[in-house]
Amino acid sequence: MQATRIIAIRHGETAWNVDTRIQGQLDIPLNAKGEWQAAQLAQALAAQDPLHAVYTSDLKRAHQTATAVAVQQGLEAISHPGLRERGFGAFEGKTFQEIEIDLPEDAMRWRKRDPHWEPPEGGESLLTLDKRIRHTLNSLAAKHPGEHIAVFAHGGVMDILYRIATGQDLLAPRTWALTNTAINRLLWTPQS
Repeated sequence: MQATRIIAIRHGETAWNVDTRIQGQLDIPLNAKGEWQAAQLAQALAAQDPLHAVYTSDLKRAHQTATAVAVQQGLEAISHPGLRERGFGAFEGKTFQEIEIDLPEDAMRWRKRDPHWEPPEGGESLLTLDKRIRHTLNSLAAKHPGEHIAVFAHGGVMDILYRIATGQDLLAPRTWALTNTAINRLLWTPQS
């Protein structure tokens, strides 16, 4: 079976990115800069190998970014809830500083990357997120052997994809940037 070429892209900027506010699974739209980033991304990708499919988180910020690219490619942005950001429960809507003040014990477990810890009020553990992203990526890539697809998602999803691609453990500190609309190229091959 042939490999699937994947470009994985984090959504464009939102007002909450600027405020360092945790978005999680709250449905925040792109700001004006994010809309501009999406348009620039669509132009840049139009000059490269054409895409066969565009998949996106069903949250607005990713869907808006994906739609700009899909339209340029003559495709539809296909929503997939498996590409959503990590559920952050009680952290959602708070700034990093507010989390440190309001939930100091949880903030410490978050910073230490405790893979079993779930943010209070229905948050998702790193282990659960990792399992969801691996399943989603395998499912989507398997539909497109020998093809080129785009996957639009979120910072937490990009973090997991980077760890999968490089063999990094969930506990390893993040030493890489997860910038808005950065293009990450992956090659997926089926597991034997």
